[in-house]
Amino acid sequence: MALANGLLVHGPTCWAAAVRDGDGRVRAASGPKPDLGARASERVPGLRGVMKLAQAVAVIPLMKRALPEARLPMQDGRTLGAAAGAALAGQVVRSGAARSAGREAAVAVLSLLPAMVALRGGDLAAYHGAEHKTIAAYEDGGDPAAATKEHARCGSNLVAPLLASTVAGSVAVRRAGLRGPLADAAVGVGSLAVAVEVFGWSERHAGSLLARALHRPGYEIQRLMGTREPTPEQLEVADAALGALLEAEGAAR
Repeated sequence: MALANGLLVHGPTCWAAAVRDGDGRVRAASGPKPDLGARASERVPGLRGVMKLAQAVAVIPLMKRALPEARLPMQDGRTLGAAAGAALAGQVVRSGAARSAGREAAVAVLSLLPAMVALRGGDLAAYHGAEHKTIAAYEDGGDPAAATKEHARCGSNLVAPLLASTVAGSVAVRRAGLRGPLADAAVGVGSLAVAVEVFGWSERHAGSLLARALHRPGYEIQRLMGTREPTPEQLEVADAALGALLEAEGAAR
């Protein structure tokens, strides 16, 4: 996860983060990840993805407590304003007429607005690129500066399947006559489960034509707006985060 002034990375059992504070110093922290049932659900399709995402969210307050200097993307006023505007616009679109696939697709696209606003301002996209380059260099034994800023396991690969499953699920529950927060929550959780399973399948069959097609939207999101070439100073922060994670996991550089 890219931060406004650094990044948060995950390992099998631990998390680590590094940021550059207001004085220009690099600060890092790490700790164990809460389980939340993620290990027990490893073999349960659908549930395993939701539990891993819940675990990733649960790490954020732990990171903020250990590293108060970290600035989350949602702490920016513009991003919060975009989130409120997208929610309001979505309600307006849905209230206009009977819900259709086109109307639900419009609402799903509107939900991307806060992320787009966050990526277009500040250093978030550059730290996202630094994350990808540092991890790719660690995996391949190369130089982070020479690595590409796009990565096959980026969360942007969740966007297309998540939008598609959200639209399909929303239309299905409306046609079944279901309404209200519980129905919306069920669609949200179900869509996440489907998207993570699609993501996992694509990773396991990375060489197939279908997997490459499923990855293409995520790659284009990264290339066009999700990542930016980082500075050497930003790569230094990314390297500090990776080093803190490897130390926490007891792994070698």
